[in-house]
Amino acid sequence: MRAVRVAVIVGALLWAPATAGAAEKPVVVTGAAANIQPTSVVLNGTVNPKGAATTYFFQYGTTSLFGATTPATVAGSGNRRVRIALPITGLTPYTRYHYRMVARNAKGIARGKRRTFRTRRQPLALSLAASPNPVRAGGLTTLSGVLTGTGNGGRAVVIEGNPWPYTQGFLAVGNTLVTNPDGTFSSTVASVPVNTQFRAQMRARPEVVSSILTVGATVEVTRHVGVRRGERRGRLTFRGRATPAVDGHAVIIQKLRRHGSGGWFDVGRSFARHTGKGYSTYRKTIGQRRGGRYRVLVSVNDRYAVSASRSIKIRRVRR
Repeated sequence: MRAVRVAVIVGALLWAPATAGAAEKPVVVTGAAANIQPTSVVLNGTVNPKGAATTYFFQYGTTSLFGATTPATVAGSGNRRVRIALPITGLTPYTRYHYRMVARNAKGIARGKRRTFRTRRQPLALSLAASPNPVRAGGLTTLSGVLTGTGNGGRAVVIEGNPWPYTQGFLAVGNTLVTNPDGTFSSTVASVPVNTQFRAQMRARPEVVSSILTVGATVEVTRHVGVRRGERRGRLTFRGRATPAVDGHAVIIQKLRRHGSGGWFDVGRSFARHTGKGYSTYRKTIGQRRGGRYRVLVSVNDRYAVSASRSIKIRRVRR
């Protein structure tokens, strides 16, 4: 009788269905890196949770010790492989990285095989800026730029200029420059007599060139205002100089709208007169019932940047 009981128990164990206790440590495979860019990559892999709630993450870094870890992500608790594709950003261009996939559940931790990839080179590119911009006609400005990309230090760069009316073409301005280890460079242009286009270009690779930067040259506009009062309405007389000479160009008297809303509007117009002394003069009388803030604007097409005098506030025009 006892033998019969033992046989029944053993048979029941052999035919009992699988339970949660059959869960195992996850199985993880580190896949190949994809979409490799200068500063980003997609890491791939697969994980089989083996019947228990499982999370996974990637370890990566520039040595076999890794150093960086992605946040743990849920992979589920099934018994099938789950494909993983995880974007990674903030990498250094043209650098070899080591990585592997890791997964863990209640039964243990599994580590995939360590693999490597190398990020792509960062293409070289040039940018250029000027300070100050605009400058007074004939004044100096400093051109500063950056050569970005892989191998940007110690590279020969030339700055070229093309003055108004921009028909000369770009010619070298100053000596050839050598970029600093971080790719930066700068050069001072002693005189910008008219609006001038500038660009930076690599000596060894002429196709690497910055966008065109226009540095504006402004005319110095002086203004003196005389107030004449009459019985019915006051008159303002504006006079001054424009240096360098801009003979025949428009001289516009402007007034600021009340409280500064809407900006400046025209209240009078004249023309710059020839003197033969390197500057032009102007004179214009306008009628005004109320005072306000005024300025004188010189419009000189494309040769010079828009140029204006310092503003002045006239408190009262009428008596």
